[in-house]
Amino acid sequence: MIRKFATSLSLALILSACASSGDFPSLAIRDAERAEGQFAAPEPAPPPPLPAPLSADMTQRLAQIVDQAQAAHTDFTKALPAAKRRIAAGLRAANGTDARGDALVALADLESIRTRTAVPLADIDILYTDEAVRGDLRDAVVEARATVTDLIAQEDAALAKLSGGGA
Repeated sequence: MIRKFATSLSLALILSACASSGDFPSLAIRDAERAEGQFAAPEPAPPPPLPAPLSADMTQRLAQIVDQAQAAHTDFTKALPAAKRRIAAGLRAANGTDARGDALVALADLESIRTRTAVPLADIDILYTDEAVRGDLRDAVVEARATVTDLIAQEDAALAKLSGGGA
């Protein structure tokens, strides 16, 4: 008990030494801390500059890429009717028959042509990403990408219908 009292007394003396009556600055609000004037709305940022038009090389490159995809899509649509007949005949045939194998080859041929349509999309995606990273994404690149993506979607729908059994 005496030990607790002595410890408490020591702490009280130490803390009272910290509370000396020196000259300390006032904690009152200073003039510089007072809010004066009016808050003005920030000026709107100027619109970003329009991206420069595509160079002739870039325009030509985009046109070539889209042409490649359209040529492959044309091959796909030309091969589709014959493939439909082969696949329809093969689906009715038993496993292991020539007709069944012919149907699977026809489906694989169409998937191969679809891949030829998708390869240009990878080239456009590279251009699209480069433009987006620079902040200069132009409508021509977006339109080319949308065109090729639409061709691929059409081919995917046809393949899904064929592989699902509908001819």
